[in-house]
Amino acid sequence: MSGPKTAMVLAAGLGTRMRPLTNDRPKALVEVAGRTLIDRVLDRLVEAGIETAVVNVHHFADAMEAQLAKRTDVKVVISDEREQLLDSGGGIAKAMPLLGADPFLVANIDSLWIEGATPALETLKSAWDPDLMDLLVLLVPRGQGIGFEGPRGFFRDAGGRLTRTADEANPAPLCNIGFQIMKPEIVPPYAGEPFSILPVWDRLAAEGRLFGAVMDGFWMHVGDPGARDDAEARLS
Repeated sequence: MSGPKTAMVLAAGLGTRMRPLTNDRPKALVEVAGRTLIDRVLDRLVEAGIETAVVNVHHFADAMEAQLAKRTDVKVVISDEREQLLDSGGGIAKAMPLLGADPFLVANIDSLWIEGATPALETLKSAWDPDLMDLLVLLVPRGQGIGFEGPRGFFRDAGGRLTRTADEANPAPLCNIGFQIMKPEIVPPYAGEPFSILPVWDRLAAEGRLFGAVMDGFWMHVGDPGARDDAEARLS
């Protein structure tokens, strides 16, 4: 299966944990080993066959648009959240008219990785089965990355179905790295207010329609300046 040709890139956050690096720029424009987070994510999407990237902007939105205008290898469409930051669900819902009627890929800008034997997004695309799934999440095993902390994460059964948990006594073995394939019909209608997409995930898990694919690369969550330095060291 060729996989989605359109992606939603969640890039509108304030990046408060990344301060002071975000005092004069959005988190998406923080550089890791000489390349911005947004460009590193777009590079991965282009490699995976994405032709259109819908990117939401809020914090330092003008600087974001100027950086995105430099891309010539992918069509970039701006979803403007200057007036109000909408959280994960609200951001996707507002962008739905730009994303179209087919399943699309969702990407966070603070997630980098070093590929294993199989490119991570090829693992995700090859596992996608729209007859079984409404949402397919890309996962990494505990211990195979930087940023998988605490008990929160997922259990995955033999068929690939997921259960989300935050049980301290039984920590989850798998972590969502912030990339997934999603059907548009699962997104609640946009009502002009921010909301999280996580309740939708919980509903899909209860219905047996939430699945996961496990990458074999090394994941790096770039959530703060220390994590940025760790990622730079590994990429260098």
